[in-house]
Amino acid sequence: MKGWSLLLALLGSACVQAADVPPGTQLAAEQAVVRHLKDEPASLSPLKLVGLPELQVLRDLYEGLLTQGPDGKVQPGVAASWDNQGNQRFTFHLRPDARWSNGDPVQAADFVYGWRKLVDPKEAATFAWFAQLARFDKVDDIVAGKLAPEELGVKALDQHTLQVTLSQPVPYFLSLLTHPSLSPLHRASMEQYGNQWTQPGKLVGNGAFVLSHRVVNEKLELTPNPYYWDRAHTVLTRVTFVPINQESAATNRYLAGDLHITESFPKEQYHKLMQQIPGEVYTPDQLGTYYYAFNTQRAPLNDVRVRKALSYTIDRGLIANKILGTGEKPAYHFTPDVVAGFEPKANLLSSSSQQVLDDKARALLKEAGYGPANPLKLTLLYNTAEVHKKMALAIANLWKQKLGAQVELTNQEWKSYLDSRQSGQFEVIRSSWVADYNDPSAFLGLWGSHHSGNMARFANAGYDALLAKAANSQDQRERARLFDEAEAILQEEAPIAPIYQYTNARLIKPWLKGYPINNPEDVAYSRQLYLVKH
Repeated sequence: MKGWSLLLALLGSACVQAADVPPGTQLAAEQAVVRHLKDEPASLSPLKLVGLPELQVLRDLYEGLLTQGPDGKVQPGVAASWDNQGNQRFTFHLRPDARWSNGDPVQAADFVYGWRKLVDPKEAATFAWFAQLARFDKVDDIVAGKLAPEELGVKALDQHTLQVTLSQPVPYFLSLLTHPSLSPLHRASMEQYGNQWTQPGKLVGNGAFVLSHRVVNEKLELTPNPYYWDRAHTVLTRVTFVPINQESAATNRYLAGDLHITESFPKEQYHKLMQQIPGEVYTPDQLGTYYYAFNTQRAPLNDVRVRKALSYTIDRGLIANKILGTGEKPAYHFTPDVVAGFEPKANLLSSSSQQVLDDKARALLKEAGYGPANPLKLTLLYNTAEVHKKMALAIANLWKQKLGAQVELTNQEWKSYLDSRQSGQFEVIRSSWVADYNDPSAFLGLWGSHHSGNMARFANAGYDALLAKAANSQDQRERARLFDEAEAILQEEAPIAPIYQYTNARLIKPWLKGYPINNPEDVAYSRQLYLVKH
């Protein structure tokens, strides 16, 4: 197995990592692409990334040991090859030509430095849980402050050899290594510039591009990293990310020719766009679920009967097929159907008529003490975006009509919303989860009692035990059964209300090529893109 893994890695290292331009293609004279972001990135540090706005940019600025191909499968990145010993000990052999954007060589010690900072409690890294998910040896005790970060199961055997030891076998470990939170960090520049190290001219990354200019809430401009090991295959000469949180505004900019690609478009414009520009509308399945989370530690949502009533009365079919109507699927469970190794089972939500669910909901709410004389009152928080407002209005109306609930809608800009979410200052909150790797644990792990992303404050010992068993199992059938049981607990305890499964809806200009529309994780590196003559 060890030799076979190494052989596969060596074969993979021969693959072209960047734009795959067919022979004879006529390229555009100017190779400058403008990409849409849904929000201004909260940070450009791999230690402080929060969601998709940060991920899209960080994938261009940094490169991990492994990356993803157009189909989502792992490919060599900084690591040219590796040995795998039982999915528990890995030895990575780094490319000798891997360079930082200032010309320094990328060394195994840079990964050790970055990963130790990721798990150091003093850093309060947002994705420290990702290292715990990967089961790096000693990581739980380090995150808890019981051990020093230097005890983490990672060591540089020499300048180009990195050894990683896990506390247990993790069958999806290699997939995790494509995530930007596990990027290396350039210690010298971080220590030289302190809190300003992510600014243009100071940020030293090892990805295909480098940050050249930034105007907050307006644009981020990237230019090719001249020292990137595969620079010869990077076609684009400039990438501009433009943050626009209003989908209609982004669509108008796209139609005016200001953007080459959008992150989304208004759902109500789907049919119109399909008539106007059918070859530019894309809606493939995505590893993502749109949901509402209930604050289980705060009244009235600390009553499971109230949570169930609210979840049952959401007409998922109506929302997916009518209110959205752009290819989304109703979410009767949190894990999307497209996830590898997940076979959705019928449950109460999927097998009952909406009338039956509404009747059950009214009975539960009455049992909880609510009715005309004592109406349920709650607040619903969502971040500013047209689709979120549309969903909030529709669902609040369903709750009012069916349950007599009085719902106060509150919207906040992204950073304020994140603060409210993190501090628990909400009753019901709109959210979504797009997986960082393709496995059921990428979704169900979110609701483990110690997961930093568990905004519902949900804690269930039985649920945690199922996640632990699945993490320790090498049997795919057993893992599937355990994840099914975890889904059943989520429905019974209702800390969340899954609403619909995402499609990767976006607009793409016909002359922009290389976007990997068949990758369900929606990972797109700008180094894969190029513009053809038009």
